[in-house]
Amino acid sequence: MARISKKKIPYKIDEGLREYLVSYGREMDIPIQYEDLNRYHDMVTLYDRFGNDTLWVSLIYRQDDLDHINDALKNIYAILRANGDTSVMNHLYIDRVDLCLYGNTKPFRVRIVNQINDNFDYFYLKKADASRIYGLELEHLLSPNRISFVVDQNTLIEEHIAGIPGADFIQNYVLKGKLENEIRLAKEFVKFNERCFVRLLGDMHSSNYVVEIMPDFEDLHYRIRAIDFDQQSYEPRKSIYLPQYFKQNMEIIKLGMKHMTPKTMKQYQKEERSMIASRIRYSRDQINDLINRMEKSTLSKSQYVLSLRKELAQHYRDKRFLACKSMGEIVKTSLLILIQNN
Repeated sequence: MARISKKKIPYKIDEGLREYLVSYGREMDIPIQYEDLNRYHDMVTLYDRFGNDTLWVSLIYRQDDLDHINDALKNIYAILRANGDTSVMNHLYIDRVDLCLYGNTKPFRVRIVNQINDNFDYFYLKKADASRIYGLELEHLLSPNRISFVVDQNTLIEEHIAGIPGADFIQNYVLKGKLENEIRLAKEFVKFNERCFVRLLGDMHSSNYVVEIMPDFEDLHYRIRAIDFDQQSYEPRKSIYLPQYFKQNMEIIKLGMKHMTPKTMKQYQKEERSMIASRIRYSRDQINDLINRMEKSTLSKSQYVLSLRKELAQHYRDKRFLACKSMGEIVKTSLLILIQNN
């Protein structure tokens, strides 16, 4: 089973990545920074609807800070969701700001509500980490999902990705026999597994993805979406980049073993690699620009690069990996092999 042994090191945005963010509209001036939200006065433990501690706390700010914080956060939401159209702010209010007390990044989560219909949404303020930004942009370009995020200095603003948390989905749907189409879920997991491995997104156990349930004529379709991109191209072992090796995902893996043969699984892997190749062709210039900058960025320890390139050279039976000097070069080689085979 896959296991991450040590806390990930954050890496700063270098000049090349900063230039990319500016060129493609990801870098914007925002009215408040991550560190500004650390000036809270008190906190209250946040429980879920069943009374369980969520490990998030809801923050309390002094009144003289509150008006500025609320206006700034509404402005950020307008940038994220409405391309900066501040007219959407008229009907919005900030319900609360939460802080996550576990994990590496300690993100702030903002709950924003439309006072006309009580619909709500979330977005996050996080410390900008180069690994996470490359992960978000690769997800946007290579997966079927579009991602909205912006960066300013050392602050990352990230949209909320809606869906049922993977762990909850396994507990309440898979284990309780409430799936309407086990085969479709198993197929989607194979494709998700392939997407993660091709672009080297690690740590995709059930707490780091969500499951969307979508009606599809007379049946339901499932889509698995990553929500955590901290472990983009960092770990030294290939198993970390394969969700199939995490014990938290075992109940979904059992469905695949139940419904699939090695031949059908191979077919789904080929289908997903073909789709990724098509997305690369559609966005060739931007992906080339991103990967060229990623090659020059430091995203992991040098010994991790040596370990991973050796494992992937053996996996693909391709010596080109052995010449890679960075995680970005390893990702580039992985994508080159995919394109050549499709």
